[in-house]
Amino acid sequence: MSGSRCERCELIIGMGCGCPPDGSAPKARPAGRRTIQVWRTFPGHAILIKQNGKAHIPGACDHMTEDEVLPPRWGWIIDPPPALWGDIQESKPAIATGGNTGLRAVSRCQDCMGSLGNA
Repeated sequence: MSGSRCERCELIIGMGCGCPPDGSAPKARPAGRRTIQVWRTFPGHAILIKQNGKAHIPGACDHMTEDEVLPPRWGWIIDPPPALWGDIQESKPAIATGGNTGLRAVSRCQDCMGSLGNA
């Protein structure tokens, strides 16, 4: 049996993929006692880039809050191409288009990856 894979989380749509079709914030998934936060300013498909070069997804990890995501420590990509999240690496960085546009993501947050099911 084969199915279409989600371009964002890479899981099979309808069989593990919890990403909403409208691109809004991902559904909360239990991860131990942690759940995904709902953010107001950044859409769930945005990529947030911290000063240390780490990429995050809004609400997918619990070690930061929306109120912390401000320039110059943060940059972001509000409407990234669907495959960009999975492509982020040192040789293929994601470059911020908003906030601090001098920031480049060279790695992905492990907690975000786990919450999205693509660790």
